[in-house]
Amino acid sequence: MGVKALFGCGRRRRKGAPVHRLERLLRPQTIAVFGGSQAAAVVEQSLKMGFAGDIWPVHPTRQEVHGIRAFRSVEDLPAAPDASFVGVNRQLTIDLVRQLARRGSGGAIAYASGFREAGDDAQGHDLQARLVAAAGDMPLVGPNCYGLINYADGALLWPDQHGGRRLRAGERGVAIITQSSNIACNLTMQARGLPIAFLMTAGNQAQTGLSGMALGLIEDDRVTSLGLHIEGFDRVAGFELLAARARELRKPIVAMKVGRSEQARKAAVSHTASLAGSDVASDAFLKRLGIARVHTIPAFLETLKLLHVAGPLRGGKLSSMSCSGGEASVMADSAAGRSVRFPPLEPQHASRVKSTLGPLVAVANPLDYHTFIWNREAEMEATFAAMIAGGFDLNLLVLDFPRGDRCSDADWWTAANAFRKALAANSAKGAIVASMAENLPEGHADRLVEGGIVPLHGIAEAIDATEAAAAIGMAWALPETAAVAGAGRNSAQPLAPFVLDEAQAKAKLRAAGLSVPEGRRAANPDEAVAAATALGFPVAVKALGLTHKSDLGAVRLGLGDAVSVREAACEMAGIGTGLHVERMVAGGVAELIVGVVSDPVFGPVMTLGSGGVLVELLQDSATLLLPASRDTVEAALRGLRLFPLLDGFRGRPRADLGAAVDAVLKIAAFVLDHPGGIEELEVNPLIVRREGEGAFVADVLLLERSHGGKGWLKS
Repeated sequence: MGVKALFGCGRRRRKGAPVHRLERLLRPQTIAVFGGSQAAAVVEQSLKMGFAGDIWPVHPTRQEVHGIRAFRSVEDLPAAPDASFVGVNRQLTIDLVRQLARRGSGGAIAYASGFREAGDDAQGHDLQARLVAAAGDMPLVGPNCYGLINYADGALLWPDQHGGRRLRAGERGVAIITQSSNIACNLTMQARGLPIAFLMTAGNQAQTGLSGMALGLIEDDRVTSLGLHIEGFDRVAGFELLAARARELRKPIVAMKVGRSEQARKAAVSHTASLAGSDVASDAFLKRLGIARVHTIPAFLETLKLLHVAGPLRGGKLSSMSCSGGEASVMADSAAGRSVRFPPLEPQHASRVKSTLGPLVAVANPLDYHTFIWNREAEMEATFAAMIAGGFDLNLLVLDFPRGDRCSDADWWTAANAFRKALAANSAKGAIVASMAENLPEGHADRLVEGGIVPLHGIAEAIDATEAAAAIGMAWALPETAAVAGAGRNSAQPLAPFVLDEAQAKAKLRAAGLSVPEGRRAANPDEAVAAATALGFPVAVKALGLTHKSDLGAVRLGLGDAVSVREAACEMAGIGTGLHVERMVAGGVAELIVGVVSDPVFGPVMTLGSGGVLVELLQDSATLLLPASRDTVEAALRGLRLFPLLDGFRGRPRADLGAAVDAVLKIAAFVLDHPGGIEELEVNPLIVRREGEGAFVADVLLLERSHGGKGWLKS
């Protein structure tokens, strides 16, 4: 068998791209199917889709399947198949996969369930391990999955009906991977004008993970962008490789990552742990990779459509036009609180738009151009062109088409044609937005896509899509980030965490170069008074060996004399492991929390936010994965609601932002210098003083890991 037969049609890959291990499975020239009704459905669907290659049904008794000769076994096949659909019970699946691997097959879809997805079922886990061993080096997708639809070549390893169509000659489309077979079926039924080149289900990802499948799909020249429905990440390194390759190929990725509604989290020792849940870390990871995230299936489809037609956006500067003041108001409201915006028109630009309209039209963005020019294509084109000339990242035209069974839509195409010409004249990107999905039929959407206009169904979904496309474009404009540190940590003997007391923790941070107030231990009230006198008043007195000290009355601040120090020390007697007396930090402009928790998937996850005792209540935080650059840290701080305080809000003194960034970077470096050794680290608050006066660690919580290390864990 020659190279072409082994790897499929070489012209379908990007020139110079490496041959991926999934090439034969994804783009087969020969398909083998095993099983009864599911296998017969695969044959039927491939025939209906016009697959030009060979289909080889394998069945112990049937002579033919849908008119195609059936074979008795793997050994009887004319050659090693490029792709196989194995639709038999789980025990027989293992045996057939082993035979296919030995024959040199290109890959297999394992349809059967009853493997690891069965939960704690020991037999299911054992069967999945045996299945992976049977596959060896042969690519295996599943088990417990429907398989693959290749609409580009008409190759369907798919045991059910579907709603998609084969791509036309020269046509391109998106690729979608989902971990849900039922969602995959539903996605094929979309009637939104989104051309799909490939749709794939991941199943259990026993051997081949989501990132590996995606890497195989984006190499195809007929794929413009990629959509991922993610329940869990298979490999952090795999996703990093995928994101880098997608960026190189200029093929954007949008993800619908489920798992935002965590009903319960682990008992959190620190505020950071309560803020930095696994979904927050997932969000930070996707943002770091330049993969946009949406949260609904309609937004997922609309974003894919925008990326397919227009690609990523340079930013979030939008224009909107409609012939209704009501629609203009709805569009304006849709961007409230979002990262995209409808900026006001500059005077010269507004004057140019005004010159194309009547005296009764108020020019604004969003623009209500009224009905004075309705169904006058030349005049509409002039207005649209004048508006689009403002250099927006995306131009929107609100246009709900009338229902075709009762009305005529001829006048509406006048507007659409004028919009298309105006976009072309300005070399601009544009989308027609229907406020209701049913008011933009599939045939109309197809026609708009062919004309280079994005058909968007729903105003909220349109804004979701533009936010996602802008996020990708802005991420691609920045340098690529380094690989996530410490991801995928897996210790055969998990290290037991223990908590250092505050004095120990601060000593470590001081040694790491952070500014920490001078402090001393004290065993009793007399020693506390002596320590305070030596340090100089005012001081803080804290009980050591406790977390959430403020909740327990175990911290007293701003004590200005020996009497108040003795009183505080007496009140704290016996509630901790000792006392810590330290000099107070004066001149604080703002308080931050800087925390790091160890995530089993992503490694160290850093939280920056408004500090103090109301951390969870304020919910003003940003999450970063490490390592993080100085620019990334500063951008995160600038994105906080607290930032105006740092920036001199209403005449207040400006904070030492540079020192705050330095402190954050030193905390990150401290964590990275102890890989696998830190479970949680929280500085709360980091007191940021006036410009030029630095930032100080006022309180710290540090959980380290140690084999048998003696510590405490008390709240």
